[in-house]
Amino acid sequence: MSTLEERLAAIERRLEALESQQVGEPAPAPTPAETWRAYERLRETPAAQPRAPRHFPVTQILGWTGASAIVLAMAYLIRLGLESGWLTPVRQLGLALFAAASLIVAGLRLRTEDRTYAGLLPAGGLVILFLVIYGAHLLYGFVDARTAAVLVILTSLSTLWLGRLFASELYALFAVVGSYSAPFLLPASYATVTDLVVYYAAWSMTFCAYSTWTGSRRPYLLAGYLALLGFNQLWRGLAPTEWQAALVFQLAHLAIFLIGTTVYSLRRKSPLGAAEALAHLPLLLIFYALQYELLALHLPDAAPWIALGSAALVAMAAMMATRLGLPSRSGVLLAGTYAALVVFHAGYVELLPDHFAPWVGALALPLAVVLTLARDRQRLTGIAQPMQVLMVVVFLLNYLRVTLSWEAHGDWLALLYGVELYAGYALTRRHPETEDLGRAALFLGHVAVLAGAMQLLDDRFLVSLAWGVVALAALALAFRLRDPFLGKSSLLVFAASAAKVFLFDLSGAAPLTRIGSLLVLGATLYAGGWMYRRLSEMEPVAARTPR
Repeated sequence: MSTLEERLAAIERRLEALESQQVGEPAPAPTPAETWRAYERLRETPAAQPRAPRHFPVTQILGWTGASAIVLAMAYLIRLGLESGWLTPVRQLGLALFAAASLIVAGLRLRTEDRTYAGLLPAGGLVILFLVIYGAHLLYGFVDARTAAVLVILTSLSTLWLGRLFASELYALFAVVGSYSAPFLLPASYATVTDLVVYYAAWSMTFCAYSTWTGSRRPYLLAGYLALLGFNQLWRGLAPTEWQAALVFQLAHLAIFLIGTTVYSLRRKSPLGAAEALAHLPLLLIFYALQYELLALHLPDAAPWIALGSAALVAMAAMMATRLGLPSRSGVLLAGTYAALVVFHAGYVELLPDHFAPWVGALALPLAVVLTLARDRQRLTGIAQPMQVLMVVVFLLNYLRVTLSWEAHGDWLALLYGVELYAGYALTRRHPETEDLGRAALFLGHVAVLAGAMQLLDDRFLVSLAWGVVALAALALAFRLRDPFLGKSSLLVFAASAAKVFLFDLSGAAPLTRIGSLLVLGATLYAGGWMYRRLSEMEPVAARTPR
């Protein structure tokens, strides 16, 4: 009973507080009966339910279907008129133009009622309008190519205006497709490749500006793909010898879209996200493939240097956005990935002489470590990570070359790679988070040293002796460092030494060589077993010194 009275008193206090906030004369205090009824209403009021997730409305499907049906009806009407003979070309185009205008006007009239749904009607009207322009030129010749091109430009600009008016990105995509497909349907309107360069460059800048204005990257991204692929197809068919204009177009479009992407991020204060950066990467790769193919054919000596310049330009754009106060890890990572791919292809594959590659590979691993240990790596994370991956790939490729002896690179290179890997294992011992990476480096180092011994020594007996020394040295060092894993890794060397003796050394060897190989193997295995037993009784060093 006391709990009920406390609740009633709380309700009275809340009612009095609400009344005190109202302007005018205070209302009379509620009676006990009124207070009780208010309490009952509060208790019976159901709790607010979470709002159900919104799905794509059925009305949108109905609207799209209706608009498409109107467009299809116009197509059938034109076909019926053609078959019956009463629909002349002028009447066909006039009827289609009237339908397009009706849809656009109807959408504008209904915009105040439901802007999103009403926007479906002008979208269908614009499709008909593009078809009218192309039909008037291609089918009937009522307008020349230049006039048709001007009409396409005006229609595309109107499409962008309607897209902004109805707040629909669909219009922008219509405008992109309509404007960039016009040169394919109106080839006579462009006499030279220079005309195409100017036309595509103007539309690319327009769509970059429109994307910044509306706050969506999709229009300029679609424009970028269509511009590169469309122009490449057109200039090859129009004037394939005018490669200089094509090169200017490619470089100009790289600059246009880099500036457009940077300005968008700064003006909208929206750095590139992971998904957006992933959508930009194929565009950069398509640009690089088309440009390098062109350069390799006409400027083979300058091709790698121009490609490296494009990578530097992309990296500078990403770093500029960061310095202007809009850091984007995904954007810098995108630039670093592109730069790493270009450096690998243009720098490593194309420019570097083949006989220098193993030496560059030997330098790649220390450089990757230096990047990791750099004090300002937080600022260079996006650029440095792809470069580190590139350096590791170059190191591993050349590691295979020197260990498998694909070519003669010098007897000491395999040992150099082994020493670097041993040093890498020594560095990772201080950092538990890189333990697995260090163990892999240790095993690869053993393989490189064994391969180096085979390249330096011609005698089977001396090679077996050297392998045994490596295994015992690993065990001895494991004792000194109290590192059981280092000692266990020597089992790999012992196993390789035993397999070599039984599979290769004993076959076809002189009796003394067989005896010597077996003695060396037996002595090293026995000594290794003795040391390994002692090592297994040791405890590893508990604490590792952090960096």
